[in-house]
Amino acid sequence: MKKGLLFIFLLLSGLLAYPAPAAAGTGSGESHDEAFNAGHLIIDHIVDSHEWHIATIGHTHITIPLPVILIDQGKLHVFSSSKFHHGHDAYKGFKIETERNANKGKIVKVIPGTMETDTSASKPIDLSITKNVVGIFVSFLVLLLIFFSVARAYKRNPGHAPRGIQSLLEPLILFIRDEVAKPSIGKHYEKFMPFLLTMFFFIFFTNLIGLIPVFPGGANVTGNIGVTLVLALFTFMMTSFSGNKSYWQHIFNAPGVPWWLKFPIPLFPIIEIIGVVVKPFVLMIRLFANITAGHIIVLGFISLIFVFSQISPLLGYGVSVVSVFFAIFISVLELLVAFIQAYVFTLLSALYFGMATEEHAHAEEHH
Repeated sequence: MKKGLLFIFLLLSGLLAYPAPAAAGTGSGESHDEAFNAGHLIIDHIVDSHEWHIATIGHTHITIPLPVILIDQGKLHVFSSSKFHHGHDAYKGFKIETERNANKGKIVKVIPGTMETDTSASKPIDLSITKNVVGIFVSFLVLLLIFFSVARAYKRNPGHAPRGIQSLLEPLILFIRDEVAKPSIGKHYEKFMPFLLTMFFFIFFTNLIGLIPVFPGGANVTGNIGVTLVLALFTFMMTSFSGNKSYWQHIFNAPGVPWWLKFPIPLFPIIEIIGVVVKPFVLMIRLFANITAGHIIVLGFISLIFVFSQISPLLGYGVSVVSVFFAIFISVLELLVAFIQAYVFTLLSALYFGMATEEHAHAEEHH
């Protein structure tokens, strides 16, 4: 049943949410539409935006406008992204850059009275509520609703066996505690449990919601490197602030290392410091790359339908069967990836916490 619903979702999103191939113009014999470009479509759907695209039917774009919040030269500007008319108009001296350059999709200033980008002007500070920000809010609300409901159920029936959503979440919580936190951190695991559980369920639920191709799902939140950067920074700060004396000593003055690796050139401490920085970088790239790759593959299979339709409509219909089948297969596989990436991020964070709080004194005295 679930696979059938997923098939319907993907089929609808493939037929409605993606623009059809360009059609030749009539009358003059010239083309009024651009040729279908799979690369542009994929990039446009995985990057952040100032509006939530629902579907494209013919030349009509069905979108949900989002609030634009800008600070330019000390002045606050708040308005709806609908004022930009999908990037075709400027408003209050600003526009959404549509050219294929480093600023594409960002809000830039325009030359007064034109739609030309003012390259000499500084970009405004953009605090807008974008699609990924809304996606974060959606995940946050889902987490609150689910866990408040579970907490109330435990209060109503203390000591009873879990039921409903409790029976699904309790094994996951115990799994993180017994298989991740305890073995990786040791006796200090309890103070890190709230952070680890929050990270695990936020990433897991966000990944699952991102696989739903209809509103309010479909946002590529954990496929945004800015989001994964912040999550990795949280782990980095927790590790740094939790590090004990032994942890920092092994970074700046590791015992047992020859002195000539520490002085006059602190080669070994430099390597250790690089390792401290690389750890959160690995967390950031791993989550970002895996989630983005899944979205790109699914969109790539859907795009094949329109690519082959430009060659022959009959060929497009034939390829659509294969494309939809593989898109469903990758989407089902992404359900597993959603869990694995949340687990890996949580496990690596727990390992970093364990290294930061591990006591080495007894081992060194014995040695």
